[in-house]
Amino acid sequence: MDIFKFGGASVKDADGVKNLANIVRDYKKGELLIVISAMGKITNKLEELTKAYLSQSDDTHAIFDEIKHFHFNIIEELFQGNANPVYNEVANTFVEIDWLIEDEPDSNSDYIYDQIVSIGEVVSTKIVAAWLNETNNKALWVDARNYIQTDNTYREGKVDWEKTNQIIQKEMVPLIAKNIIVTQGFIGGTSENYTTTLGREGSDYSAAIFASCLNAAALTIWKDVPGVLNADPKWFDETEKIPQLSYHDAIELTYYGATVIHPKTIKPLQNKGIPLFVRSFIQPEGSGTAITKDSNPLPVPSFIFKVNQALISIFPKDYSFIIEENLSNIFELFHQHRIKINTMLNSAISFSVSVDDNEEKVKKLIESLSNQFTVKYNKGLELVTIRYYNQQTIDRVTVDKDILLEVKSRHTCQMVMKNKA
Repeated sequence: MDIFKFGGASVKDADGVKNLANIVRDYKKGELLIVISAMGKITNKLEELTKAYLSQSDDTHAIFDEIKHFHFNIIEELFQGNANPVYNEVANTFVEIDWLIEDEPDSNSDYIYDQIVSIGEVVSTKIVAAWLNETNNKALWVDARNYIQTDNTYREGKVDWEKTNQIIQKEMVPLIAKNIIVTQGFIGGTSENYTTTLGREGSDYSAAIFASCLNAAALTIWKDVPGVLNADPKWFDETEKIPQLSYHDAIELTYYGATVIHPKTIKPLQNKGIPLFVRSFIQPEGSGTAITKDSNPLPVPSFIFKVNQALISIFPKDYSFIIEENLSNIFELFHQHRIKINTMLNSAISFSVSVDDNEEKVKKLIESLSNQFTVKYNKGLELVTIRYYNQQTIDRVTVDKDILLEVKSRHTCQMVMKNKA
């Protein structure tokens, strides 16, 4: 049995849905479960809707109407007339948002976010499942929230692996024997039947959860690139496809910010020895990239760029040493504010970190840190990570840049930089 995961770019329009169905039609190996993200950039639009609702903006209903029209236009292009049940199924799904935004916002903004933004995956999978059945690919839509069980950490639900595995083994295995299963990425459910999300871009992780619990033969993530590239094409005119990656290198690359795979995806697969393939839905006949337990080093240096970075430098107010107790307090504050450190460097009396510049979160973090420490803060920076670096690769990315922080290990170099004045 295989798991296929399709992201938003693969189902951004009616032609994308048709292409997905063609890929599924050509799959001849046996049982198949398909995990699908929200269509196109709809998650961004649903986030915009959530923000508008929370602020009680006059644009709230206009944004929601735009989201609904986008989906119904795709449905109308796929299905002739209004006879297909998917029209009513999607309309009824959107009613859940209608009910929510008619009331005053709850104080728990993360809870509201999950209830609204999750609808993107629910609607996309209903449309895809309907089209698969329309084209004689026998498919069954299932709700991932009934299978992936999490705690109540909204926007970043922690998976209850034992409970999730029990439910999938008991209830999903019999279904897969009879149908192609279509389900959602990104979302889970609590014991109280509330919706949670698994973190932004978490659909890859969902697919890995299903693959692990089902002991799948392989997981294939279908992307708009021919495989894992050694750099993002938007930063480099010339890139190289990496034909094979070890789990170890894949974890390193995703940890440092490579966007082709979600960082949490690899571990569940590594635990079970399940290979991960990254292939192109544009050229499905291509071999893509295989990520396996084989531990060959990368054949070429890999570059990872993260923009919109903040550099936070922390100093004891009395110029004492930064010691274990200070670091413990600092890390606890980062954890409380749910801010991930992208790279860090400490000296005798300072501790510096680079983080994604989420303005609201970073502001609150700095306020908390300032109670105990002196804090300096730079923004508008970029973080470049080079895996298997040499001086030539460093020189390549530092032209006209000032390096504010540099950290090197045996295989990895990270630099926080800004443009020269």
